[in-house]
Amino acid sequence: MDADGGGIGLPQMSEREMFDRLLSDDSERGDSEPPIAAGIGEQMLHMDLRPLPRSMRARIRDIAARVPARNALLIGGGIGHLAAWLLDLWCGDPANPPEQPPPRPDSFRIVEPGGKFGVIIDRLVRRHGAESWTQIIAKPWQEVTAEAASWSAATAALPVSDPSSPLSLSLDLVIIDVPESERPSTASAAFDMLSPGGVLLVQEPEVPTGDVGVAEAGSEPTPAQRKVESFNSWISFVKQVSESHSLGFVELSGGTLAVLRRTT
Repeated sequence: MDADGGGIGLPQMSEREMFDRLLSDDSERGDSEPPIAAGIGEQMLHMDLRPLPRSMRARIRDIAARVPARNALLIGGGIGHLAAWLLDLWCGDPANPPEQPPPRPDSFRIVEPGGKFGVIIDRLVRRHGAESWTQIIAKPWQEVTAEAASWSAATAALPVSDPSSPLSLSLDLVIIDVPESERPSTASAAFDMLSPGGVLLVQEPEVPTGDVGVAEAGSEPTPAQRKVESFNSWISFVKQVSESHSLGFVELSGGTLAVLRRTT
C-alpha cells in the first residue's frame, strides 16, 4: 500500500484528502444490517452481550471496503457479529450470492480466545465459504503477539508472508473489538504490525468523568481509577502515533471510531 494514498485506490491526493475520503460513509451501502449479522445480533441480546453500535459497524465496513488488504485481522471475534458484516462485504450473502465475487483479502484472521465462541465463528466462516482464506486463532491476543514476535526472530530469513507464521507481521487492515480497558494495549501492539499504508480501526475509549481520586499505596485501584489509567494509556498511544503517522476520528451515534494509518 502506497504512502501517497495510491494503496487505497486514491492516487494524486494529499494525505488529508485521502483520509477524508477513507473515513467517509458509503451512501450507496447505507447501514442496513446483513441478514446473517442481524440474526447474530439477536443472539447477542439473549446472551447479554453488547454489540458495537450499528453506525460503527457500518462505518467499519465502509472503510474496510476501501482498503485493498492482502492480510486482514479482527481482534475480538466474539460470536461473529462484526465478522458477519465483513464476510458479507467480502463474500456477499450466501442466500443470494453475487454474480461476480467481491474483492477480498488473501488472508483474514480472527483472534478469539473463547473456544465456544470460536466454534460459532467457524460455522459463520463455512457458511460464507471463506474457510480457505479465513483462520480463527483461539488464543489471547497477548499470546498471539508473543508467538508472532518469537517466530519472526527465529525465521528472519523467511518471507514475511510465509504461511507457517502464526500471524502475519505485515498487516494491511486491523479491526479491534475488545473491552474498553484492553483497547490501548491491543491497539499499540497491533499498530506495530501494520504494513506501510496499513489501517487500524478501533472504537475510542470513553472519556472518564468526575474526580476518581488516587489509589492508596498497597490498595487495588477502583474500577473508575482503572478507567482513568486506561484512558491515559490511550492518549499516550494516540500522541505517539500522531508524531509520525496519520489518524482521524469519526463521531458516530454511540461512540467515536478512531482510524490510524501507518505512513512508513
